[in-house]
Amino acid sequence: MAQQPPPIPEKFANRPLPGPRTRSYQWLGTIPLVLAHVVCLGALWTGATWQDWAVCVFLYFARMFAVTGAYHRYFSHRTFKTSRWFQFVLAFWAQTSSQRGALWWAAHHRDHHKFSDTPWDVHSPVRKGFWYSHIGWIYDYNEDTNYNRVRDLSKYPELVWLNKYWLVPPVALGLLVYATMGLSGLLVGFLLSTVILWHGTFTINSLAHVWGSRRYETTDTSRNNFWLALITMGEGWHNNHHHHMMSTRQGFYWWEIDMTYYILKAMSWVGLVWDLRPPPASVYAPQEKVVQASEPEMLPVDAEVQPAA
Repeated sequence: MAQQPPPIPEKFANRPLPGPRTRSYQWLGTIPLVLAHVVCLGALWTGATWQDWAVCVFLYFARMFAVTGAYHRYFSHRTFKTSRWFQFVLAFWAQTSSQRGALWWAAHHRDHHKFSDTPWDVHSPVRKGFWYSHIGWIYDYNEDTNYNRVRDLSKYPELVWLNKYWLVPPVALGLLVYATMGLSGLLVGFLLSTVILWHGTFTINSLAHVWGSRRYETTDTSRNNFWLALITMGEGWHNNHHHHMMSTRQGFYWWEIDMTYYILKAMSWVGLVWDLRPPPASVYAPQEKVVQASEPEMLPVDAEVQPAA
């Protein structure tokens, strides 16, 4: 799956190249990650019940939806609207995935689109390799949130608080599962589903730029992959997404399964979300030239994209 990185887009031709990374990882920060994987192995000897495994499956997909629908399609790209209270609910539920705060997630993802597969992309597999793009980059001194990249979100104090105390939601969920299902429920239902969720999410960083097909000639190496779309509830249509990131729907054609979009569509029927942005007609036209993806910061921060009070 090795491939050459694409040429640097002309718009970045005069931008100074980033300095060499020391790869001086925050090793102490990785201890919880390593322990979570080790403890998951012990989950096989806890006498787990079928209810524990059912909760494991449920929490994987319920939180994968939060990662894809909330972290990604709402906070990172603002592809639909919602109320202020439900915006907080989306952030809280997304953070039960233990992937740091919603503002941190959105800021890094917006940078990924701005610099996709260039030397400034923090997790490009074609420039930095599989393991670094999959998980190493998180612990390479990337814990700070660039609030300038999320000015449209950082004006909400409740989101800033939740972003700062990002461990509150996963700890609360873990305690709830433990209180209702005991140790085996905690280890299998909560912890194992969290670890699997991490790797499911990270496949989009590490695999969706090297494995699959390309419908659109974008300036990066994004690809569409049916199998990744299944395990990530629609995120595997990554080339579609990089071609037009402002669409709520990432499976542009009916046969491209996009469970996150289907759930958001159902939510729109009961008024929880609204103004889901469809793919423009241009995505269905034959592509004759390389298309520059629009940059996230060009999204107008005005009444058209703000949640209701």
